[in-house]
Order: sequence, then C-alpha cells, then structure tokens
Amino acid sequence: MAYTHISLLFLANFLLQVAVARAKVPAIIVFGDSSVDAGNNNQISTIAKSNFEPYGRNFPGGRATGRFSNGRIPTDFISEAFGLKPTVPAYLDPMYSIKDFATGVSFASAGSGYDNATSDVLSVIPLWKELEYYKDYQTELRAYLGVKKANGVLSEALYVMSLGTNDFLENYYAFPNRSSQFTIKQYEDFLIGIAGNFVHQLYGLGARKISVGGLPPMGCMPLERTTNFMNDAECVEDYNNVALDFNWKLKALVMKLNKELHGAKIVLSNPYYILMNIVKRPSVFGES
Repeated sequence: MAYTHISLLFLANFLLQVAVARAKVPAIIVFGDSSVDAGNNNQISTIAKSNFEPYGRNFPGGRATGRFSNGRIPTDFISEAFGLKPTVPAYLDPMYSIKDFATGVSFASAGSGYDNATSDVLSVIPLWKELEYYKDYQTELRAYLGVKKANGVLSEALYVMSLGTNDFLENYYAFPNRSSQFTIKQYEDFLIGIAGNFVHQLYGLGARKISVGGLPPMGCMPLERTTNFMNDAECVEDYNNVALDFNWKLKALVMKLNKELHGAKIVLSNPYYILMNIVKRPSVFGES
C-alpha cells in the first residue's frame, strides 16, 4: 500500500540521517501533526479524527486507532527499527500508561502546526500544549523509573518533530489572517523562528537527539490535486516551491542549532524528494 511504502522510505531516509550518532535509543518521543498522530485526537473535541474505516485496515487487528493511515505510521517503523516496540502509543489514549510510554510516546495532534493559529482552525492540540504534555510525561517517567534512570532515558531518547504542512495549507492559504500579516517568505521565517525556539525548549528539558521533519511536496497531496481544476488535477507547483524553500530554511536552522546547542545532535529528515519520486514514478512502488 502507498502509505506503507511512504513510511518505509521515510524510515530509510531518517535512519541514514541518524546513523552517524551510533548510540542506543531507549525511547521515541514524538511531536507534530497527522503524519505522526497515533490517536491523540480521538480524545479531544475535533472533527480531525481517523478512528473509523477505511483507516487502520492494514493495522494489526484491522483497527482504526486514530492514525491517519491504512496501517502504521513512520514513527512506528522508526521505533521498531531501533529495537523498541512496533508502535508508539498516543499520550492521551486511556488504554496506555506510563509503563507503555517509557519506551515511546506521541504527543502529536492531527491538524496542528508550528503556528498556534493553525491548531485553532480545527480545534486541535497546539504545539505549546504538546510540550506541556511532555513536561507532565517527564514527571510521570521519573516517578516510574526513578530520577536517574528517567533522566538517562530522556537524554538518550530520539525526539521526532513532524509538522508544518498545515500551517500553509490549512492556515496561510485558507484564511486571510496570516496572509494579510505576512508575505509567504515572511511567514516561512515566522515558522522557522517558532521551530528554533521549540528545539531550544526541548534542549533545555534534556533532549539531545532531535529530528526536525521537513515538508513533503504538499502541492501533490490528494486534496490539493483534486481541487486543482484549472490544471487537470496536477500538482500545485507554487505549494511545492514553498515546501522546497521552507526545507532549505530548516536545513540552515539545523546547522545553526548544532553549533549553538552543545552536545546536541540535530538532523533534518527531509521527505520531499522521496515522496516526489513516488508521485512521479508510482509504478516503481507498486501503485498505478
């Protein structure tokens, strides 16, 4: 299935980026949007949910867990590749406890973004709240494992950030507020500032291994192509160009942060070219 191919390719790209660290990873800690939401939105009042068919039809047991996928999502594959459990649970899911979260947890919320105004669109969990949940998690983990062991897990854990698409497609291009305040280049810089500040906050809380996710070719996403009536449902190149530009700015940010934050290993995990290859050559990946 397409989602499975995308997850595996995302994983391959990601592992190539982090392999240089050559360190044990005791937990995967996740922030972001629908690309890595494992079911947190099931527990809040929003229309941005995926706990119904056909979602989950290839997930173990055929369950729709709240993942926006037919099966597992990229962070599940990443967790398994590091020898951890095959799925990373959602923090708000009442089926799980700190025992389950000790080796991985997702605070991500579908529909969220860097910009607080983005999360307001669909009434989902803003990034600042995801961080507050993480602080609560730290307290719970220290109570469960003991302070010394928990601090070791938190410093050696792999932190995954995957967000940004909604800031453009569900906010900037959809409503006049931000587009009246910023040019597109200025808005990119606004988001880059938030991303940098978020990494600084994670670092201050003990994180040392952080993956900052880049944007996909968002002009080729199904909804964007379906609504591109004037161009025969082709990809929206303006959106793709924004994604490319934003990813270059993220790359520069990551280089800057690695110089600023002593002992940190921060990587850019850029899915753009992998996913564009799938769009352009679907038959290679088993799709027509």
